[in-house]
Parts: sequence; C-alpha cells; structure tokens
Amino acid sequence: MSTERIRTLFADSMETKAQAAEVLPEPIAAAGQRMVDSLLNGGKVLSCGNGGSAGDAQHFSSELLNRFERERPSLPAVALTTDSSTLTSIANDYSYNEIYSKQVRALGNTGDILLGISTSGNSANVIQGIQAAHDRDMAIVALTGRDGGKIAPLLSGDDVELRVPAESTARIQEVHLLIIHALCDYIDRQLFGEAE
Repeated sequence: MSTERIRTLFADSMETKAQAAEVLPEPIAAAGQRMVDSLLNGGKVLSCGNGGSAGDAQHFSSELLNRFERERPSLPAVALTTDSSTLTSIANDYSYNEIYSKQVRALGNTGDILLGISTSGNSANVIQGIQAAHDRDMAIVALTGRDGGKIAPLLSGDDVELRVPAESTARIQEVHLLIIHALCDYIDRQLFGEAE
C-alpha cells in the first residue's frame, strides 16, 4: 500500500508539472527578462516567502549569489527570510505582517525586483512586501497557486504572476522549485550566453 501511494504522489507531481508546462513558459520567460533587465541596470532581486516558500526564496537567492549550473560572476540577490534578529525584532516591535515590507523599504530601490512566493497568494506579509515594493517603484514576480489569492489583483503592468494550476500546497511547491530553476537558467543564458 505505501509504495502505491508513493507512485501516486509521483504521478500527481508529473501531472501538475505537465499542466504548468502548458501555461507557464511564456510568463516565466517574461519574469526572467524582467530580472535580467534589472540586473543589467544595476538592480538586485529581493525574495520572500513563508515556510517552504521561505526556503524557496533562499534557494533562489543562493543560486544567483553563488552559481547555478556553471561558473559565472555572482549576481546581486537578497533573501529577506534569513536574518533572524531583523525578522524577530520587526515581528515583536510591530507585526509579523511587516517583516518583509520594512526590509523592502530599507533595501529596495527603483528598478529592483521583488520575488514574492505564496502558494495560496494570501500571505499577509508577502502582500505587504509587494505593496512596499510598488511604493519603491519595484516590479514584482509573484509565485502563487490556486486562484492567485489576494496577491493576483495587486499586480500591475510590469509585474508577472507565475500561478501554478493546482490546489495542493505540496504540488504547487514542487512546481515553484522548477520555476526557480527555470528562472536561474534563463538569467544565466541571457547574461552569459549558452553553456559550453
């Protein structure tokens, strides 16, 4: 019984990725190009999320700062999820909902990108981070799922929503990881050419 359940999980993951492959390649390319344009103009990518999405934000940042699949110069990226003193002081002194918005206001500049990750699209602190980024004339790349939640209607002209067509948090997160790798691959190829 347990091995059959595991096979079902693999099948469900593959089906979700197949559905995502039908709708996400063009928006991923658009999001990647926004990031490339920002980096070429001296900008950086800030990233945020909660739980597994916080891990995804850190994963993306580390791939840009260090390397993805080849040797190349480091790229400027900051995961807003990593400084426990900052996160806990903001949560304690103000509100957990402000842990990203206060950092965006301090670290974000016009032309930077905010990568906001929320499987439901309803994470209050990511929403406030997006609002703060808009105040700083930053573009948003939002990784969401389900119906896009409260994040979807906040997005405008220069923003890109990468919405996974699924309901399961686990399946959405699995596709989010693939999207992150696709963005890293796009950025590397646009900035540094085809890999040898």
